[in-house]
Amino acid sequence: MWTSTGREQIRPATRRRLHDIRFAGHTPLPRKINPVTSDQTRTFDLSASFKAYDVRGIVGDSITAEIVEAVGAAFVDVLGLEGQTVLVGGDMRPSSPEFSKAFANGAATRGANVQLLDLISTDELYYACGALNAAGATFTASHNPAEYNGIKMAKAGAVPISSETGLKEIQALAEQYLNTGSIPVAETRGQIGVQDVLKGYAEYLRKLVDLSGSRPLKVVVDAGNGMAGLTTPAVLGDALLPTLPFDIIPLYFELDGSFPNHPANPLEPENLRDLQAAVVEHGADIGLAFDGDADRCFVIDENGDAVSPSAITGMVARREISRAKAQGEATPTIIHNLLTSRAVPELVAQDGGRAVRTRVGHSFIKAVMAKEGAVFGGEHSAHFYFRDFWNADTGMLAAMHVLAALGEQGGPLSELGREYEPYISSGEINSEIEDKAGAVERVRADFANDDVDVDHLDGSTFTAADGSYWFNLRPSNTEPFLRLNAEATDQATMERVRDRVLALVRR
Repeated sequence: MWTSTGREQIRPATRRRLHDIRFAGHTPLPRKINPVTSDQTRTFDLSASFKAYDVRGIVGDSITAEIVEAVGAAFVDVLGLEGQTVLVGGDMRPSSPEFSKAFANGAATRGANVQLLDLISTDELYYACGALNAAGATFTASHNPAEYNGIKMAKAGAVPISSETGLKEIQALAEQYLNTGSIPVAETRGQIGVQDVLKGYAEYLRKLVDLSGSRPLKVVVDAGNGMAGLTTPAVLGDALLPTLPFDIIPLYFELDGSFPNHPANPLEPENLRDLQAAVVEHGADIGLAFDGDADRCFVIDENGDAVSPSAITGMVARREISRAKAQGEATPTIIHNLLTSRAVPELVAQDGGRAVRTRVGHSFIKAVMAKEGAVFGGEHSAHFYFRDFWNADTGMLAAMHVLAALGEQGGPLSELGREYEPYISSGEINSEIEDKAGAVERVRADFANDDVDVDHLDGSTFTAADGSYWFNLRPSNTEPFLRLNAEATDQATMERVRDRVLALVRR
């Protein structure tokens, strides 16, 4: 069932209609590349857009169709994909259709057979790369503003590509193609076709979490004008599959890459305000907020209060441990990054699992997931990873687990969530300073006489010997920010530690 919020259309356009709009009359781009010129031809340098795990830049500046075409060609060459299938999709940003076609043309020029997946969420790409065992790319800038776009790439089996596993080589070869002004044509040019994976994605997720037996729930979903506006009706609604016992109240489901209502970044509290108000207004049981490419999910309880990603990690971990044990796994492994609540490893141990702590970042998490054979992994940023989803992150599958946990019992979400949030967290606090190392050293010196342990897995984590608090300071690699996350057994201790550290950092 779908209930109108009165703020917008109730249902998004059908998948078929969107496909007709975006890819009708596709024609390959020319093979010849025209380098950017000013008074004289300049050398292409893509370092501004190639990051550690993906490509991101401002459309028309650091990311253009000609750059994307060269990246598509380099993607095929570096991964050895000539003669193989490459999957290409994109989100609702205005530049995504053009970039998808350009990448497809570059890949086909180097001999790959491309399947255009049309409008997809990032976790749809991971599904396709896993289910079809093919490498792929999707055009998205996730939660970044409208003027941005980017590329997330994966190998067959949804294996991530990072600067350490091929991204640097793709950058270098793309720069070579751009600077020479042409892409060599493979002996046999690849074909470009179209494939729809949305129904397969929805069916696969429903097999992983059976929601048909849930008690009736009223669910507000804020898609933020992002891709959850397409995937939610497919997975949780009845657009493609049988109806579930949910009354879905859609908020900002119209796909619009200009983000007219609020930025598609639910990590920022102000972007949750509309969802929180709608949950209370409609007397809903739960609210779900997705980011632009729908690979992250944030949860709101019936009172309009946020349920922390750490609590969601603990909730889903408990379900996955139980399921793995039922299948004969003695000690299921759960991955958590070092910024999640310490309640997570405590709960995992309590339930007979094994918790493994790791650095922040999806490439690290996915690598450790594979190495440890972990059943599930969670991050403080609301990225959730599943072994049954090729170790990839999917916000929709995490949301389904929360709906299942809520629907299997009769109490409200606020009550259910309390057992997973026994500690008080500061949230992430950024301090803009140039000398980040100097600030950390001031903190280390000031806490030297306190009974604390310090480790440097990712930044510096200070843990009180009596267990009353911990905090982490992490420098940003790309911005002049030092990030503080603190947690304590009570509000007063958290505030005391938080304020002490910030005073030292911002001196």
